[in-house]
Amino acid sequence: MRKLSLFILFLSNIILIITSCVPSQPTEEFELLPSERLINKLEANRRKIKSFEGTGTIFVNTPSMDNSAKFRIILQKPDTINLSIMGPFGIELAQALVTKEKFTFYDALQNTAYVGDVNSNALQSIFRINLSFEDLLDAFIGSVNLTNNLYHSPDNYVVEDDKYVLTYSDSVRNNKTIYRVDVRQLGITNYEMYELNGPLTLTGQYSDFQLLETVAVPYKIGIENILDEQKINIEYKRISVNKKNIVIDFKVPDDATIIKW
Repeated sequence: MRKLSLFILFLSNIILIITSCVPSQPTEEFELLPSERLINKLEANRRKIKSFEGTGTIFVNTPSMDNSAKFRIILQKPDTINLSIMGPFGIELAQALVTKEKFTFYDALQNTAYVGDVNSNALQSIFRINLSFEDLLDAFIGSVNLTNNLYHSPDNYVVEDDKYVLTYSDSVRNNKTIYRVDVRQLGITNYEMYELNGPLTLTGQYSDFQLLETVAVPYKIGIENILDEQKINIEYKRISVNKKNIVIDFKVPDDATIIKW
């Protein structure tokens, strides 16, 4: 018994010596940025993406519908969105081509195309969420336009765990916005918009980031317009950015019915 105890003590000491000789894992180091540099970097990254192409699944939940579909989207900044909704076996069910001024929405099942000027009602009818054209461009890419915040400091700026947290109040637009940014990849993971002295009105959630063209691009996106009870979730399967010579293949058949919106 005494020999066994001595052996266990000897073995324990050997293990202690070995583990003490193994170098500890280096602590990951990254630079904590002042708010001005952070906002400049985020906005510069957003502007790096000139074109975007993605395929995946979109989930839409509103008071009038709760559905999901496979889709393909092509975005060309600053003024073009091409969205295709796919059915089983890759059959195209609908396609929309939207610019800042005009839109065409083609319903393949009814062989009917709707055309008209872009306004908030038209955009909401096509995309099922009440967002401006510019916000839709950013929403599908998973970015947030920070242009209005480039030239003034946030009202509050802290670091919580691995997130920068910035708060901006805007008396002109009567809102307050809180952004959470991953300190390593510099991707916005969450934003919340409130009425200036009121309730939460809009949220964005972003996750599963991959670096494309040195920009953190999320493969999972969730946008919720709380006031209008509208929610869109996007899960990308494939994404490419800044691809040269992107071709938008959208032509309404000659025998389609054309309805002016």
